Amino acid sequence: MKTITVFGGSLPKPGSQAYQEAQQLGSLLASAGFAVQTGGYIGTMEAISKGASEAGGHVIGVTCDEIESWRSVAPNQWVKEQKRCSTLRERLYRLIDECEAAIALPGGIGTLAEVALTWAELQIHPEKPKPLIVVGLGWEETLGSFKTELGEYIPAADQNRIIAVPDVISAAAVLSNIIP
Repeated sequence: MKTITVFGGSLPKPGSQAYQEAQQLGSLLASAGFAVQTGGYIGTMEAISKGASEAGGHVIGVTCDEIESWRSVAPNQWVKEQKRCSTLRERLYRLIDECEAAIALPGGIGTLAEVALTWAELQIHPEKPKPLIVVGLGWEETLGSFKTELGEYIPAADQNRIIAVPDVISAAAVLSNIIP
């Protein structure tokens, strides 16, 4: 089974639009036959896990001692397989390295770090290409501005390693077309 890592913020609450969209993406990915992998905790991670689990999919949570030492949080109830890491750094690289593709939903500083690190890894290891799909106008504008203002520092091939889509339905459709 092919694994898709999904990044996103920890703040969305059940019932919010961001939570519902993440839950829908989890369902779409599981229905397409993908295992989903997230950071395993709350917010977007929980919503993805719930949607995938309820659609009969396999849910992997990459959890971390370092996070749990400063934040009172435990793996969400839909995680079926837990991959435990000691440090945040180890967790980040595991999320990136152990997937066939990554999708980033809206999020904060942590999600930005995940996108930037994934993008950097794709540049450093071009022989192992994998789709990096970012969802929503926020990512499109943020990365577009970065490319416009600093594009001279980013080779065209690397600028094209990120696929921007407007919504989770588009993200699932693009992914299903790229990864059979």
